[in-house]
Amino acid sequence: MSLSEKSVISVPPPAKCASEPTSPRSTLVDVETTMPKFISEKADRSLTQSPDSFDLEAQAPKKKPFSSSRFALLNIYRRLFTLVFCANVAVFIYVMTADRKLLALVNATAANLLACGLARQPLVVNAIFLIVCSIPRSAPLRLRRIAAKVYHYGGVHSGCGVASFIWYTGFVGLMSKEYWSPSTGKSTISVAPVVVAYIILALLLAIIVVAYPGFRFKKHDYFELTHRFSGWLVVALFVALLMLFVNDFSQAAHQSFGRFLIELPAFWFLMVTVAAIVHPWLLLRKVPVTPEYLSNHAVRLHFNHTTTTFGKGIQLARHPLRDWHGFATFPDPEGKTFSSLVSKAGDWTTACINDQPTHLWKRGVLIYGFAYAMRVFRRVVVVTTGSGIGPCLSFLGDENRPNLRVVWQTRTPLKTYGQGIIDLVSKMDADPYIINTRESGRIDMVPIIRQLYKEFDAEAVCVISNPFVTKKVVYELESGGIPAFGPIFDS
Repeated sequence: MSLSEKSVISVPPPAKCASEPTSPRSTLVDVETTMPKFISEKADRSLTQSPDSFDLEAQAPKKKPFSSSRFALLNIYRRLFTLVFCANVAVFIYVMTADRKLLALVNATAANLLACGLARQPLVVNAIFLIVCSIPRSAPLRLRRIAAKVYHYGGVHSGCGVASFIWYTGFVGLMSKEYWSPSTGKSTISVAPVVVAYIILALLLAIIVVAYPGFRFKKHDYFELTHRFSGWLVVALFVALLMLFVNDFSQAAHQSFGRFLIELPAFWFLMVTVAAIVHPWLLLRKVPVTPEYLSNHAVRLHFNHTTTTFGKGIQLARHPLRDWHGFATFPDPEGKTFSSLVSKAGDWTTACINDQPTHLWKRGVLIYGFAYAMRVFRRVVVVTTGSGIGPCLSFLGDENRPNLRVVWQTRTPLKTYGQGIIDLVSKMDADPYIINTRESGRIDMVPIIRQLYKEFDAEAVCVISNPFVTKKVVYELESGGIPAFGPIFDS
């Protein structure tokens, strides 16, 4: 039987395809006016049926053993963080007990800073997504589901970042001991590197503190500015510290400064780190924008400086040295330009709607994001709420995209986002489930998703919503045995 025959959860009639001759008013009737009546009639009919046959909640599978540990506490992000961090701690303990050489600690600190920086470098991120997601759809489904977790790569970034702090703390401790209580009776270290070393230590601690998810979520602008400028300052000061450090040690070893420097791995690690940081800013440009006002809640920004493909996002700012915001991109119908959907979610996005920009700053290249990981599947159920439909539209950037079914719960979709967005949704799924919360109120989508996943024979569920809803829906589905994927705070 079909979903509408089995479920007590009411599902609105499908939105009309863009190819069908219709006016905005007729689409409004289909999507927004007909639904309450449809829901009422369907609910009345369901009362005369057997509860066991129609109650999707009663048919929901039992949670898998250790669900809370596996899918919440020990998600892939935390597993990557733990693996990287523990590997570093093991080597750190060995070095501190067996070697205790300042050069080893400097090299390890620089190596972790390099790995931390590369894990966020746009070219490296794009390479990670392209390599991991190049797995063919003929590969075993279990392997493809593992590959689709690639967007958790941020665990390497944070793991290496914290590990670099541990290594650097050990370096500062040994250097301080060598400065104040030298084993030979006379210190080979001058006061300048000691002062610089403690400034770097304080900055590293500040970076880690503001990166804590709770602070980052509540004070994102402060986090971004602190993280960026403190990170730049740390690398610059570390280069200076390395020069001072090498100057002191080369004199003590009776070696030339240049030779000692180029033979030190930390120097080359830092040079690559500097190049990785500088590269995106070399591509800093102020590009023209054509705003398309949709409502007092959303605006569509059109760009023509380049083209986009499936799953890519763009970094935008009104001022190059202030807060940057990432948005998913999707191609315009003609394919030569692309758009981003901006909805009201804070001061910056509100300003974009009220004072629509004609030019914005962009940096680096377009970067692959969470949605690109879904290309490894054949059939995907896409679930979203509100402006989450914007990132979902990035699926349109690839003709070889998975077969899609769309469940979109939002308030007055036609009034808020316009006929153009409704038409694009219909290109993703000819019969999308569009739920107007103004008429029906917010409903639990999980039973609908379960049934649609089964009937569509889907291989995965993609959830794009606000952090709370995304985490809740993904956990409920995964704990019930349905593979679900959704952006995390560090995607």
